[in-house]
Amino acid sequence: MHGFTVFAAQRPHFKSATPGQRFALFKTGPLVAAFVSMADTLPVHVTVVIPTRNEEAAIVDTIRSVPNDGWCEKLDFLIIDGNSTDRTRELAEGEGAIVYVEPRKGYGRAYKTGFAMAPGEVIVTMDADCTYPGEEVPGLVRKLLEENLEWITCDRLRRAEEGAMPGIHGFGNWVLSTTAKLLYWYGIHDSQSGMWVFRKSIFDDERVRPKHDGMPLSQEFKIRARRYLDRSKTAEVSVPYRPRVGEAEINTWGDGLLNLRFLYTHRLGLTRQVTPWGPSETQG
Repeated sequence: MHGFTVFAAQRPHFKSATPGQRFALFKTGPLVAAFVSMADTLPVHVTVVIPTRNEEAAIVDTIRSVPNDGWCEKLDFLIIDGNSTDRTRELAEGEGAIVYVEPRKGYGRAYKTGFAMAPGEVIVTMDADCTYPGEEVPGLVRKLLEENLEWITCDRLRRAEEGAMPGIHGFGNWVLSTTAKLLYWYGIHDSQSGMWVFRKSIFDDERVRPKHDGMPLSQEFKIRARRYLDRSKTAEVSVPYRPRVGEAEINTWGDGLLNLRFLYTHRLGLTRQVTPWGPSETQG
């Protein structure tokens, strides 16, 4: 097992395991007990970009879910906040995160700012509601580097926990993901996932940069990555997906229909850029 130090021991319970041990539990079979030493520091600067709006209930746990035990040379968190009216920014700064207030509205707008501002060579994205597994980040970054990949998207559907994607959300994801596969033949199982791990250098090719300011940026990014990057250097990896903490800011029906419409308009080449890449020049 390249890059890991493995010790025979009794298999620890997931909840009581350290982040490194949790990664080992995911990677080993039921009869193999392992403890992973993260002494092998990955030679890379990683920035976790998280868009937020009124996420005080979960932002601290979201940040803390990502191991910070020296597994990479440098790890930082960049919060792109959409004018939260609660304590989201204060709590994030208390955890050492960089916080940037993005006055322009939109999920996609937040990421277009965050991707340009991120100082790391590798960017990881997560929602601020504890739905994505922060403990998986070291393993995903290691996979990116050791397999010489450029871009990874995470599939939530195969390992979603009970209650994580109830009712209309699960049906909507199925409709959108199926439509995307039929229109683009791009081999992505989960078109709506918001957890990605990739090299910032992919944006040197401006064709890879998504344009949409809203929720459709998620599926647009996947379409562009699979089209303009070497497909052998991209991958989809299944990860756990958990019930959210706090109230959702999305409009289920409105965002779902917007995403569906985007799939058709983008296929016809009608996608246009409303706001430019990167932070606003008027922001201090």
